[in-house]
Amino acid sequence: MTKTIDLNADMGESFGPWPMGNDAALLKIVSSANIACGFHAGDPSTMARTMDLALAAGVALGAHPGFADLQGFGRRRITLSGAELTHMIQYQLGAAMALAQARGARLAHFKLHGALSNMACEDLEMATTCYRAALAVQPDLRLVVMPETALAQAATDLGAAWAAEVFADRTYADDGTLTDRNRPDAMIHDPAVAAARIVAMLRDGAITTTGGKRLPTRIDTICVHGDGAEALAIAGQLAAALADAGIRIAAPTA
Repeated sequence: MTKTIDLNADMGESFGPWPMGNDAALLKIVSSANIACGFHAGDPSTMARTMDLALAAGVALGAHPGFADLQGFGRRRITLSGAELTHMIQYQLGAAMALAQARGARLAHFKLHGALSNMACEDLEMATTCYRAALAVQPDLRLVVMPETALAQAATDLGAAWAAEVFADRTYADDGTLTDRNRPDAMIHDPAVAAARIVAMLRDGAITTTGGKRLPTRIDTICVHGDGAEALAIAGQLAAALADAGIRIAAPTA
């Protein structure tokens, strides 16, 4: 079983005076931050503040672009042309890069959000368009992908560095995609269940599905959704379980 694993969280999702999640506390636990870029959540000041907190905590910075869907939190499917997808990705990534560079920092990774990610998981052309757009702006970005999906295939085809991600607080369908959020078993709310499940996945080198299947995969990074009410408890219990299993939390270095 691996001795080091990245623990990432989606954050920077507050908007103006409306808070979302507890980023400051999460940043004391995780090793990588996926920062919303203002389309599905976040705003320039929230992005900047989140980067400041992450840098102070020694946490790697990543861009987390999504659809322009503030009302739906980027979880509604939107059909765009290839050119529209390209420009949407580059616009958000450029904003994140600029705020990072103003702080003497550099983005380490790139992760699609919500419905944008789910659609690209199923569509190789869409996944390739999104990743090619990002790499044209910053070629050394590490792409955070769902393994055994079109995202992983696109990253491989483009010769990009990529990290295979599993979710601590989401369940999986038998085809390796995330269980639809409309289903009652889509989310995992119990921190103990989430932690035990992830340690088992790392031990087995496989994703466990709701149907009881084990889908072999490499696992490089674990995600906790920062907007959930149980996010901090899940991250804390998971970190403790990883430590007990002799696994150190650290951002990728290569």
